[in-house]
Amino acid sequence: MADEFLGVSTAARWRYSRLIGLGDRKQPLAYSPCLIQSKGDPELPVSLSPFTATQNSEIPATLTITAKGKMSPPFEIDGPTWSVDLGHVLPPSLDEADVGEVGGQGCVLPISWQRMKHDTGLLSLETQPQIIVLLDALQLANRPGRLPEALISIRNLFPGALIWAPGIGGPDNLAVLAWMGVDLFDLGRTRQSLSIGAMLTSEGPRMPEESLGEVASWESAIAAWTNEFSSVRRAIRDGNLRELVEKRAPNSPRLVEHLRYHDKLLKHPVKSILSSVVPAETRLRCHTFSSREDPIVSDWYNLISQTYEAPKNMREVLILLPCSAKKPYRFSKSHKAFMRSIGNTSAHHVMVTSPLGLVPRDLERIWPAAHYDVPVTGDWDADEILRIRTLVKGYVAKQGYKVVINHSGVELPDLGIPCHDTRQGDGGTSYVALDRLSAKVKEVMSELGLKGIRGHKLLMAEFASISRHHGLNDHWLDGAVVSGKPPRFKIMLENKQLAQWNPIRASLSVSKAALPIMYEKGSLPVVEISMEGSWNGDIFGAMVVSYPENIRVGAEFLVVKDGELIGSARAVAPGFEWPSTPGRLAKAQHRLKKR
Repeated sequence: MADEFLGVSTAARWRYSRLIGLGDRKQPLAYSPCLIQSKGDPELPVSLSPFTATQNSEIPATLTITAKGKMSPPFEIDGPTWSVDLGHVLPPSLDEADVGEVGGQGCVLPISWQRMKHDTGLLSLETQPQIIVLLDALQLANRPGRLPEALISIRNLFPGALIWAPGIGGPDNLAVLAWMGVDLFDLGRTRQSLSIGAMLTSEGPRMPEESLGEVASWESAIAAWTNEFSSVRRAIRDGNLRELVEKRAPNSPRLVEHLRYHDKLLKHPVKSILSSVVPAETRLRCHTFSSREDPIVSDWYNLISQTYEAPKNMREVLILLPCSAKKPYRFSKSHKAFMRSIGNTSAHHVMVTSPLGLVPRDLERIWPAAHYDVPVTGDWDADEILRIRTLVKGYVAKQGYKVVINHSGVELPDLGIPCHDTRQGDGGTSYVALDRLSAKVKEVMSELGLKGIRGHKLLMAEFASISRHHGLNDHWLDGAVVSGKPPRFKIMLENKQLAQWNPIRASLSVSKAALPIMYEKGSLPVVEISMEGSWNGDIFGAMVVSYPENIRVGAEFLVVKDGELIGSARAVAPGFEWPSTPGRLAKAQHRLKKR
């Protein structure tokens, strides 16, 4: 029935991958990603396979999907059950052809490459789909770039729906497909492997090793699926699915191809999939070459090369330093030595690192600069050196420094301004290199007549930089000062606390007193809501009138109702999911008054 909807709630998300609770949100029967059971499959538990799918032999065919438990409100009977006509599906190579009969619509929506190209009705559906079936997924997977493009388009157009790509899933590509947004999988490839006596494992298909008693059976196949679902779901919860994806992608050349196209398409996303603030335990593990193409790395490159502005009182002298294994860098032994040698100056410290390229000292506490892990060997490959040289040259020209002191150990191109190498082949923390660094800093600062910046003034410059990055500007900090002791510094304005540094979230926690100032100065994005009565709970899709499409998970914004500022909230869903995704979009932070 078209009016029966799944009860769904988001338990966790990481980029396009989501852990969706199915059924009563208080006690879900199952979670996606999961299996959908077809005719001839072994009976599977609801926790692994919460749906069944059947298809008749007529032309055009009808697909019926049934929930295997009480998944539709009010959760009193099993269901729902949906049926939909699949229409005619032409090969993706005939993408200019309009087949005419595109298939039905409703809670289950069949989509093909042709339908995406020709059915304008997809933009104005009367009923929002609960499950999207990508009918020609198998053909799209064999055409370079088509599968990632289709999945991104579907996910952005229908962020609240579950996506099923029939016939292409297996334990070997589950992580990659989930990363690209697929929620539902089937046993088609497993059945095909078993028919020739092969096993479909998390590393790909292979013949069983008989000397160890291996047998290609449904039992071993379901065990492989269960183990991989466990790994993927846990990785989504922990925010490290990308690491698992990079392990699984080399299972086949086609998976590597899918991942590369997907990364390329997301380098400049229209709607953000990225996070602004992440849990302290989240790691960005950059252990492989493909890590350099992660969208978060590309996003950081864009920040440094295009929008980042160095603190106003630190734009004369640039000191380039090597990174360290410990993050933030300032707590490492090497950087403590660097800072002692440099002293309290107005020189701007910027770290040279891979894969992020450059990390200014004023942004080293935040995501992803404080969260990435990379092997630190002191060796650079040709690609890393080229990236860094290109980035440094553009960055120096944009910021307008007068002098560069290079203690990074990386040989730089002509920057158009004086550039002094204080390493000269020596180790960065060797006595001779540190003495050379100290002497050159004193010499340059004296020649330019620059004074030092100490203590809380240096912290204010850092918090202003973080505010520009996490918000829209730092104007709300005009006239404010930093007070208090580490690690929870306070920002004060005329004896009124505007914010406090939260070392756990690595962000500024603003107070109620700051909200009117931030609204007046345009320092935070604004979400407008509409509802009867006063705003008491969090923010859900039905309440949203307008919102910034590029909002990121963890980002704070101001809440406005009827043209009046009423509080602030923190996003728990990325912009591309607003406002149609089920569940909570943002968690309330402050309420100024009840309306």
